[in-house]
Amino acid sequence: MTGGLSGYDCHRDHGPYAGVAAFLARVAADRPRLASRHQVELYAIAPWLDPTARPAAEEEPIRFHPARRTACLAYGAAEFVAAWAATLRQPVTVRFDHVADADETTRELLDTLTRRTGSSSLRLNLRDGGAREPAGPDPTPEATRAALGDSLARGFYHHAARTAARGRASVTPEGDLRHWWAFTTGLATALAALDRAAEALDLYDEARAATSDPKITMSAAYATAMLYARHLPASRQDPARARHWLEQAIRLAAGLDDPRQRVVSTVFYEQGVALLDSRAGEPARALRLIDDGLARLAAVLAPGERPQDLARLRHNRAQVHLALGDPEQALADLDTVIAHDPGNCEYYVDRAALHRAAGRAQAAIKDYDTAIRLGPHLPEAYYNRAVLQHERGRPEPARDDLERVLAIEPAHLDARIALVNLEMERGELDAAEENARAGLALAPREPALLCTLGLIRSERGALAEADDLLTRALTGDPELVEAWTNRAAVRFERGDVAAAVADLDHAVALSPAPVPRYNRGTALMRLERWDEAARDFADALTRPDLDRALRRDLRTALARCRRALRG
Repeated sequence: MTGGLSGYDCHRDHGPYAGVAAFLARVAADRPRLASRHQVELYAIAPWLDPTARPAAEEEPIRFHPARRTACLAYGAAEFVAAWAATLRQPVTVRFDHVADADETTRELLDTLTRRTGSSSLRLNLRDGGAREPAGPDPTPEATRAALGDSLARGFYHHAARTAARGRASVTPEGDLRHWWAFTTGLATALAALDRAAEALDLYDEARAATSDPKITMSAAYATAMLYARHLPASRQDPARARHWLEQAIRLAAGLDDPRQRVVSTVFYEQGVALLDSRAGEPARALRLIDDGLARLAAVLAPGERPQDLARLRHNRAQVHLALGDPEQALADLDTVIAHDPGNCEYYVDRAALHRAAGRAQAAIKDYDTAIRLGPHLPEAYYNRAVLQHERGRPEPARDDLERVLAIEPAHLDARIALVNLEMERGELDAAEENARAGLALAPREPALLCTLGLIRSERGALAEADDLLTRALTGDPELVEAWTNRAAVRFERGDVAAAVADLDHAVALSPAPVPRYNRGTALMRLERWDEAARDFADALTRPDLDRALRRDLRTALARCRRALRG
């Protein structure tokens, strides 16, 4: 594929990933072997490429994708295009039209492509105008409902919200209650995923005012409970209200005519109660409720039926076992969960955390590998794998993973801090300073980044700037031992030994580590306070797992203090 490619119409009327999906499909046809390494993201963006795919809404997901999944898809697709662009023998220009009117998924992917391929032979020509492909005729409520279900199941919530709003405008609760409710609850689901839960709450209030249909009011009650339990801002979450609405949902479920559906719905809603019980410090009560639910489902479901529902309950039970201090039972549940629902990346992340806590680093890394493949490109899986790689003395794989996290989610502060610290350990001050400043541009008050940047500036001899940065770090986190220790070192070097001792008093009060005591002892020696210095050195020598060099320095300093005290 060479030269220029004709325009791709990106207008939102053509749905999520309009234009860019067709471009990716063309690249995939050109490089099938490369495309095979990016199947998860390509199939999610351009599902017609998957010969085994069914409409996403037919999968009946019991959990919806997080909204940030589209950033992960964009990262994977951009890596695919970048690898293809690296093989080009001459420059190629690709034109995308109606970018200003594109769906959010399209704009996000184009932004990611622009960043990733900026120095390659691929040139992106992004235009707001261009030829328009004709949009389809006004769809029927059935077609709109199918499109809504597909967007929700695929995690494309901005498009889902627009589709649901159009559907609601086309029907009324009096004229077509079934479709009106489908559009209303679909819109509420999309808004909750987009951190607009308060608007979703209003929609459920509207539904209760519009109808007394028991199935609708039952579903609205459960959804309202979950808004109060999970999705509203922390200041508005209300466990008591959540419990009230769950009780309403369970009461209405008890009146369902179909005895099998009555059991399934009741057990499903009771999982919300178990969540509230566990959060309220009653994990044993939550465990009883989950065990009882599993037993009741087993009595009404055929073997192999609704495996995802059963997996969800066992996943909930694993979390409760953890709260009860039983990680081995939690692990056993997660093993069963993954056997029943092997395509859910969340389960591998949770199991990896258990392996990691038990010291099974290789098993944890294997689970993170799987989560990244299924996710795809989960930032938290990359980050946790990076931490493990660093702990195992493998800084380069750790760096690669941290850089991937930041390519997907530039505001991921933990990854930024870890990358800066890794670069500091390797003496890469320029890279560390650049990354620290990049992090502070997004979070100007982040104490850990202020502290590390202060250390970098002190290494470069900018002591006044370092003092200011470390002071700002301590304003944000007065218990940050590293900031007290580093500011003490700066003040010691600037000749203010008394101020250094005062800072180290704070560090010693906060931490039993030997370094603050060694540093304070050194400052006290400068003030000829030999007895106090000797106590610090002697105390530090009692600490376990002392570095050999530090032990030698402590013994030397203690001997010097004792000579001074003998006169």
